Amino acid sequence: MNPHEEIKLLEKALRLISGKAREFNLDFYDMFFEICPAEIIYTFGAYSMPTRFSHWTFGKAYHKMKTQYDYNLGRIYEMVINSNPCYAFLLEGNTLIQNKLVMAHVLGHCDFFKNNAYFKKTSRVMVESMAAAADRFRGYEFKYGHARVESFIDAAIAIQEHIEPRDLKKDVKTGGAGKEKTCRAGGPKTPYDDLWSLDQAAECHCEGCDKKKVFPENPEKDLVMFIIQHSKELEDWQRDIMSVIRQEMQYFWPQMETKIMNEGWASYWHLKIMREIELDESEAVEFAKMHSGIIQTSRSRLNPYALGLKIFEDIEKRWDDPTAEEKEKYGRPGGQGREKIFEVRAVDNDISFLRNYLTRELVEEMDLYLYKKVGYDWKIVDKEWEKVRDATVNSLTNCSYPYIVVQDGDFNKRGELYLKHNYEGAELDVLYLEKTLPHVYTLWGRPAHLETVLDEKPVLFSYNGEKCSKKFL
Repeated sequence: MNPHEEIKLLEKALRLISGKAREFNLDFYDMFFEICPAEIIYTFGAYSMPTRFSHWTFGKAYHKMKTQYDYNLGRIYEMVINSNPCYAFLLEGNTLIQNKLVMAHVLGHCDFFKNNAYFKKTSRVMVESMAAAADRFRGYEFKYGHARVESFIDAAIAIQEHIEPRDLKKDVKTGGAGKEKTCRAGGPKTPYDDLWSLDQAAECHCEGCDKKKVFPENPEKDLVMFIIQHSKELEDWQRDIMSVIRQEMQYFWPQMETKIMNEGWASYWHLKIMREIELDESEAVEFAKMHSGIIQTSRSRLNPYALGLKIFEDIEKRWDDPTAEEKEKYGRPGGQGREKIFEVRAVDNDISFLRNYLTRELVEEMDLYLYKKVGYDWKIVDKEWEKVRDATVNSLTNCSYPYIVVQDGDFNKRGELYLKHNYEGAELDVLYLEKTLPHVYTLWGRPAHLETVLDEKPVLFSYNGEKCSKKFL
């Protein structure tokens, strides 16, 4: 087909699909679509954005995804950016019906980005921010050398998930190793003040005494920010790199904690919209094949498109046509299905979504189960619906990353960093842990320790700048 004719057909389809979306009361930013060759769209996919700082991990991701595409093992049909206006990129070579489905799907995503509570504080100009940061990083490489900058980015990326995803307003507490610890805090300071500690009691209750204070005063979840604020080893350019990486992770975090909802919402609306527009016989068949591929389930992992779609459809059905018991118990009058799914879209994330709306009937219909490795084989260990739901919800806590806090920033009174893993049944990957602690040492500049649990026993891993060691507590 002539490229100009293809563009005209796409523009016509977009007007039709956008009109149908607005008829369904979808509320989205202005949309801009671009058609990109595979090399470009897979580059965007590897970097997760159209522009970002350079790092070898993105090249690794690109090689993997592009190889899958070349061997027809996987395919990115589109990529959409959470911004205002919203940008989406279509894969060159898609058929017209594929692009129609993708455009309907993208409008669902954009509505979700704009209206879900967890996206309210995300930056809508992150593309520009990332481009500016990439320019600064290139300047650092020119000034300090590519190897040094990339090595530091390696260390920062190793802990990038350990942030507070939403900035909480609180006073920044500084100090720790350098804070004066004397019972005469309120008295005059003289060269002989240290002599008073000779007769100091084990416990002191005098006013102003901060002997028992720790640093930080409360466990700190945002490891990245803690290091930015308190590390004595970082230079300004290194703090800038860590701040950028933290800002980018905060941008991506809502997408990670609403993956099932977001994909389910987009799938729900591409299905609704595509059923409302006129398709010829060949387009209807191709659409059915593509949609069935999107919601194809797997024996080994959850498909967020399928699970999210099923739950939204079930919510709409139950609020449209409640049972007599639901009418009496919950006061549901019926006919509120569409209103309810818009409400859920606005206020929930994946954890509350599954906790509140994954029912026994859905677990049984989708044949969900828990499994683990027993000996050399993977075996189903439970199909009881509440256990399946609870285990799935637990696996999504903190976006499936270990919950680690800064317990002490002045451990052993030598400025060492003591981290603690909030163990809740899932052990850390020891090999990954031992590879990561040296990066923490690089960022903090002093020995780093991590307390966790192995075989139901507390254990402390430490890295002193030369080797990693462990001891049971």
